[in-house]
This record gives sequence, structure tokens and C-alpha cells, in this order.
Amino acid sequence: MERNERSTPVPGKEKEVDIINIKGIEDIGYVQPDSILLNCLTPEENTGCQHGLYFQDGERRVDYILTYHIKKPSSSRSNRQSSRFTDNAFTRSLRRGTARLGRAPTPQPRGDPEVASQDHSMDYHVDDKRLHREEFEGNLRDMGMELEKDEDTKTPGVGFVKIHAPWHVLCREAEFMKLKMPTKKVYEMKQSTGVGAKINTLVNKVTEPLYPNVEDNRTHNVKHLSYMFSREKQHLFDLSDRDSFFDSKTRASIVFEVLKRTKCTKAKYSMGFTSLLGSGVYTDAYPLHDGDLDGENVEPNDRKLLYEEWASYSVFYKYQPIGLVRKYFGEKIGLYFAWLGLYTQMLIPASLVGVIVFLYGCATVDDNIPSMEICHPKNNITMCPLCDRACSYWKLKEACGTARASHLFDNPATVFFSIFMALWAAMFMEHWKRRQMRLNYEWDLTGFEEEEEELKDHPRAEYELRVMQKSLKKEHKTQKNPTEIAEETTNKWKQTVQSAMAGLKLTEKEKLTCKDRLPAYMTNVVMMLLMIGVTFAIVFGVILYRISTKTALHMSNNPTTRSNVRLTVKTTAAIINLVVILILDEVYGAVARWLTVLEVPKTDKSFEERLIFKTFILKFVNAFTPIIYIAFFRGRLVGRPGSYLYVFESYRMEECAHGGCLMELCIQLSITMLGKQLIQNNLFEIGIPKLKKLIRYIKSKRRSFQEEEREKKLQRYETDHFLEPFAGLTPEYMEMIIQFGFVTLFVASFPLAPLFALLNNIIEIRLDAKKFVAELRRPVAARAKDIGIWYNLLRAVAKVAVIINAFVISFTSDFIPRLVYQYMYSPDGSMHGFVNHTLSYFNVSNFQDGKEPMDPQHQVEMCRYKDYREPPWSNTPYVISKEFWAVLAARLAFVIVFQNVVMLMSDIVDWLIPDIPKDISLQIHKEKILMVELFMKEEQGKIQFIDSMMPCGGKEKRNNHAPIARSRSIPHTHSHTHANNF
Repeated sequence: MERNERSTPVPGKEKEVDIINIKGIEDIGYVQPDSILLNCLTPEENTGCQHGLYFQDGERRVDYILTYHIKKPSSSRSNRQSSRFTDNAFTRSLRRGTARLGRAPTPQPRGDPEVASQDHSMDYHVDDKRLHREEFEGNLRDMGMELEKDEDTKTPGVGFVKIHAPWHVLCREAEFMKLKMPTKKVYEMKQSTGVGAKINTLVNKVTEPLYPNVEDNRTHNVKHLSYMFSREKQHLFDLSDRDSFFDSKTRASIVFEVLKRTKCTKAKYSMGFTSLLGSGVYTDAYPLHDGDLDGENVEPNDRKLLYEEWASYSVFYKYQPIGLVRKYFGEKIGLYFAWLGLYTQMLIPASLVGVIVFLYGCATVDDNIPSMEICHPKNNITMCPLCDRACSYWKLKEACGTARASHLFDNPATVFFSIFMALWAAMFMEHWKRRQMRLNYEWDLTGFEEEEEELKDHPRAEYELRVMQKSLKKEHKTQKNPTEIAEETTNKWKQTVQSAMAGLKLTEKEKLTCKDRLPAYMTNVVMMLLMIGVTFAIVFGVILYRISTKTALHMSNNPTTRSNVRLTVKTTAAIINLVVILILDEVYGAVARWLTVLEVPKTDKSFEERLIFKTFILKFVNAFTPIIYIAFFRGRLVGRPGSYLYVFESYRMEECAHGGCLMELCIQLSITMLGKQLIQNNLFEIGIPKLKKLIRYIKSKRRSFQEEEREKKLQRYETDHFLEPFAGLTPEYMEMIIQFGFVTLFVASFPLAPLFALLNNIIEIRLDAKKFVAELRRPVAARAKDIGIWYNLLRAVAKVAVIINAFVISFTSDFIPRLVYQYMYSPDGSMHGFVNHTLSYFNVSNFQDGKEPMDPQHQVEMCRYKDYREPPWSNTPYVISKEFWAVLAARLAFVIVFQNVVMLMSDIVDWLIPDIPKDISLQIHKEKILMVELFMKEEQGKIQFIDSMMPCGGKEKRNNHAPIARSRSIPHTHSHTHANNF
């Protein structure tokens, strides 16, 4: 008979169900009686008990789960060796501390001495963990928690501890955590009137089909007045249904806070909850999902609703139910999806403008005079060879296709689009700040301060381990010599107790200093520089590939191959760069995490911020270094015919096509962006979880031939145990920040980037939603007012984008040379003659020995090349001409003007749009006034009550002091007291 499915408890034969009795606790006049083991309801009577959402009594809800490794009696030595719990320095130090408290040594086993010693070590290790668990769970009971163990499950080798927080614990911790809860008081939210209200009503009617079928997503005209929970003022809150007052997300976060504060103190060094997880005392800890997603007789729950209305690709066109996401996952995850949704919405106008710019280029390509001159049949301009020896002279009209394609992205509209995208980024930032403030008001976070959360942020397990190791070293240095120890053997018990009590405080006094972390800091600097150097080396290797491949293809006997050399080299080099970027992204992510672990940050927040900074630097350099090279360096370090620049004395630096490097920049940018989005962001996120699930299925199928039946009988906490642990939001944010860089940094060369980003994000939102709802364990809800460091990174990228786009327009495109020619050198003010103006002359007799073409197809005396240099017949042949300096001055002037004008316009947008919406500011002010009125009403009620209870003489005496009493009794709106019932 299954342990969790029995219907009648049999005294004396109970199977390892540990119902922990709670001592009577007096809490605001409420006495918690000793808990009783209730008869477990049958599965038909209570489906929640059957599926593991409740204790065996079917009444108390499971708020949190701890798992630990259990050794089966029949487990062999090989199974013990395959265990992932290793006897590391951390657990060894803990055992030494426990031994000093007088624990009796385990008897030596008989038999083979070698096998016996290994078995003894493993048994001692397992027993040590068991004792730590018993102490920790006992401390949890002292904190008021109710626990229930389950070791007889269908998951071999795993034991489960189910934790339930009773009502008095929830109230106590809610007050300690300063949780804002809705009171009975409701007030009407002010609605806009006039033309604005009519427009909003019309927009709401039009967009009604876009809203998900979720009650939390509907707009309400009334709102509950919220205030920090207080046990003394419970009458202010609607406690008619205590089971639903604290939802599952809040209950789990409360239990998690208690777990972090609970410590094991019997060993010499106290161990926190993170240390217990890090040392393998507990293997996992997680809250439960609310229920199943599909199946027969599945009760409605928030998880199922999210799966149907949010995580389905069929609702891609609908808004996200952000309120329900926050209710189920917490504010931090809710803010991420709110930011992602707003970013995706803001990409719609950017995509439309980008498509219009691209279509403008397509419509005007036939009217572009420079490309018409290049493609003219009578054009007989002979160009100098593109490489030494193997390449021959070629006709300029052969670059007709490249010139026409370059005009699609190199036209006056791209300048407008660059300015538009800079202003778009500023408006996006301001819009998000307003949206964030609105969410803070709706989610009752207006009085929440993250500094208070940081003070409650507990040290990480690795930090505690390092502090313990440091304490051990100090202790060994200050140990007494053997003669002094011998003199104190008579008082050994007292010495042991004092040592243990001192050890409890030792780790609290110790901390890691900069001196302790200096080797890690030096390693970080060296490794970061090394990884950046690896990126530069790979880019240089791709450059050599392009140079050598171009020369080899020019030597081919196939005319088709020779005619498509540029396209072949560009495309293959871009694909190689993409593959390298994808590989290095994974490597750099692992390196950044390793370097952050070396630093041993104290808190999870510090660890996350350091990890984000390192990962962003490495991945940003990895993704954009090849693009920056093409945009700003390629074709500028070439030299001229007869005096080219060589690498390793044999590789001639590559040139840009006649239409400029903008077309090659567009190819590199599009392949990299699309490849990262399709392969890394979507294929990896879909494929890897599916592959892991398949592997787990195959492994479990080997253990059981009736997998489907076993799955049906798994408890909720067992099913969640097989889900992937939540690894944080850093990967999700990082891929969006890199995408934001593709959209803004080089948008002048690729106007379709916002469109591709929009299409990707429509899929990304539903993909991430499905991953959070169905494939990951439920994360512990975390409160947050904003998106943290990611906002600063977004602002930095937006600022850098203005500078980069200014340089792309002025130096990479031909926009400035065309303007200079049209207004300074053109005889009729048109673009006729621009191509000839940009080409210089070279006398083929001035080629260096061994560098001239081996088999020239044309017998020429002069060839042309793209540069501003004096002709060979001038007094200073091949010297940079005055036209070059005129164009350079115009380019630098454009960069300065463009950068300052666009940044000024961005600052104006920032100034014009207030960070806090006016209606939200008024509502926050109204809440404060209502809270003050509530407190005044409470004081008046107290005074009336006292007047009715006191005799007349007492009344007169009290009235003499009433003003003072009243003035002192009115609390501030930000105090921890609450108002009277109303």
C-alpha cells in the first residue's frame, strides 16, 4: 500500500510519517494547540492530498519542500561511490567541530580493513548530515514551522521534508518583512474626464480582443488601501478567509525567509541554510507549483490559467497578464516580462519606420546617379587589381550589383532613421520609467526600499565556507603549545564548551577583506584581458581567412567562381564569425561565472551584479568586435597601389568594395543577429530543455517499465523535483540587452534590425512563459521596484549608439563625400561626376617587383583606385590631396554636430516626459491622506470608548490632558501601526 494513499492510520505500524508537534505558542491571545495527526483523507475525498499539495491530514498546505539524499539498505558500494555528495573540506571541518562537542565515535566495522574504512567514512558522513538535518528541523519547529517527512516515495534515493507555515507564523513574518497587504478600506480611483477619457474608452473597446481572459488583467475603478501588516491591527484586514489571505507565492517567500534565518549551532561553526545546501545536507529546496497543467479532473489554478492565456503560442497577439504573472512568480519576474512586453511594443513603430526606409532605398535605386554611372554600359574605367599577382585588372561596371545593393542601406533616409532611433531609445527609457512607476503603485511597492532587503540578504554558502576556513587558519596560528594543553587536561570539558561557544561567534566577527580577495581580483583582470585578447585573435584569424580565400578563388579556372569571389568570401566569413560567437558565448558565460565564484561575493545580490558585469563585457566584445572592425577599420589600413600594407609580409590588407564597407557591414550584422536569435535564443532554449527531458525519461524508463503509470502516481513535490531549477533572470536579460545593441548601435547600416527583433521577441515572450510555467521549478518570489543594473546598461548602450551611428554615417557610408562633392566640387550642383571624383590614378609601371598581375586581361597604362590622392603626373605624385582633408573635416564636423544635436534632443525628451504619471502621483497622495484620516478616526474611536468606560470625574480629568494625548497618539502614515476597523 502506498504510504501517502492510506485511508486509515494503524497505530504502531505507521510508515515513517513524521508529523512534528508544535508546542503551545501564545500569539496575540491566540494559543496554538499541539498538532494532531489527523486521519488522512482518501484520494477521492481530497485530490490535493493525493497530488502532494497538502499534508497527510489533507488540511495543511505544503508551502515549501526540502529534499535530501537517503541511502537504501540494499544500496551497494558502487551506488555510494556514484553519489554526488562528496566529503569536501566544508563538511570535514563541520565534523571536526561536532566531534569537539563530545560526540561518540562510530565503532569500527569488521571485515576487510580497506573496505571497512571506506564504509566507515561514508557512514560517518551520512550520519553527520542526518544529525545536521535533525538539528535544523528542530530549530524550524522552534520557529513555529510544521514539518512532515516522506521517504517512501517513487523517487529512489530522495527524501522529502514538507514545510507548512501556520497562521501565527505567517502573521509574525509578514510583520517582520513589512509586507503590504490590502485592508478592508477601498477607495475609488480617479478617472480622467473630457476628451482624454473618451479617447481611452474608444481605445479600450478597440483593443478589447487583445486582452487575455484573466480577471486580474481587467481595469478596476476601486482599489484596496494597502498598508504594512501588523498583528496588533489584524482587524483592519479582511481575514474572513485566512487560507487565501496569504497566497501561495507569499507563503513560500515567508518560509524561505525563515529558512535563511535558521541556523545549525551545535557544531563549532554555525551553518546557515545556504551552507546546508552547499554541503549536501539538503540537496534541493523549492516551493511547489499550484497544480497540474492538463489532464482529467484538473482543478482550476493560476498555473493552468497562465499556461492557457500566457504560455501558448496561439495567444501571441494578446497582451500579457502581468498582474497574474506577478501574483504567481513575484515582482522581480513580473517586472522582467513587463519590460520585455513594453520593449516589444516599442519595436512596432521602429520596425515600421525601418521598413519604410528600406522601401525608400528600393524605390530610389534606379534614380541614384552614382550607381547609374557605375552601371552605365559605356563606363570603361579600369580598376587596379584587388590582390597581388593572382588578381587582374577589372572594369568598374562589374561592381554594378554591389553599388545598387549598397544604395538600399546607404541613402539620405538612413540618416533620418539614425536620428529617429536615438530618440526612440530615449522615449523607450522614459516610457519604461513611467510604466515601472505605475506597476509600483498597482503592486503596492511605493514604500518599499531595496536597502531594507539588502540588510536582510544573508551570506552565501561559499562566503561562509571561506570565512570558516579563514577562522580555522587563525585558530591554528593562535593554538597553545603542548605543555600548556597538558596542564589544562583536568578542565577539558569546560574548555570544549568554551571553544564551541566562541566558535559560534567567530564566523560572525570574521569577514573577507580586499587582501583576502586580492588573488581573485588579479585572476579576474588577467582572465578578462585574456578572453578579450582571444576575441581579437579570432577576428584577426578571420581576416587572414578572407585574404587568403580571396586570393585562392581568384586563381580558380572557373569563371563563375572568379565572378562571385566577393560574395563568397563575405558570406562564409560572416558564417564563421557567427559560429565562433555562439561557441565563445557559452565559454565566456562559464568563465564569467567561474571568475565571480573566485571573488566569493558575500550576498546573492552582489554575486548577481558582478556576474552581470563580467558577462556583459565579454559577450558584448564577442558579438560586436567583428562588426566594429568592418565598420571602422577595414579598408582604412590598406595603403595604395605600389605601396600596400602587408601582414606577415605576405597578406595584403583587404579593401572595401567600391560601394563602401556598408554593404559588408549589413551582411555581417544580419547574419550575426539572425543567427543568434534563431540558433542561440530560440533553438537552444527549445531544444536543450526537450533534450534534457528526453534523457530523464530514458533514464527513468530503464528503472521502470510502467513509466506512464508511475508518472500518474507521482506527488506534486516529486513532479516538481524533476523540473529544471530556476537559474535566475540573467540569461534572459542578457540576450535582450545584446539584441538591443544590434537594434540601436549599427541601425544606420541595417534598418530592418528592429523588424527582425520584433519577430523574435513575439516568439521569445511565449517561449520564456512556457519555460517558466511548465519546465522550471517555481522560483521563490522576490520583491523589486525596478530592473536594477539592467536599466543602467540600457542607458549606456543607448548613449554609445548615438556616437557609433554618427561615425558609421560619416566614415563608413558615402553620405559625407557625396555632400562635399555636391556643394563644393560639382560644376552644376548635381551628383554627376561623383564616381570619377572619388577615384585616383595609378601608373602600372610603378608596381613593386613581383606584385603586378601575372596574366593581365587588359593592357593598360593607368588604373584607378578609390582614394583621394594626387595623380602620378603631378609634382607630388600619390600624396594625399586637399579633397581628402576637406572630406575628413566635414566628417569630423558631422560627428560632433550629430552627436550633440541628438543627445540634446534626447535630453529634451527626457525632460518633457515626467518619470511619474500625473494620475499615479495624485493617487499616491490620495492614499496618504486616506491613511491619515483612518488613523484620526481610530483615535476618535478610542477616545469615545474611554469616555464611555470612565466615570464623570475621570472624564473631566482626562479631558484636561486630551490635547496632549491626542497629539501623541496620532501615528505617522509610515509607522508600523495600523488604523482601527471601519
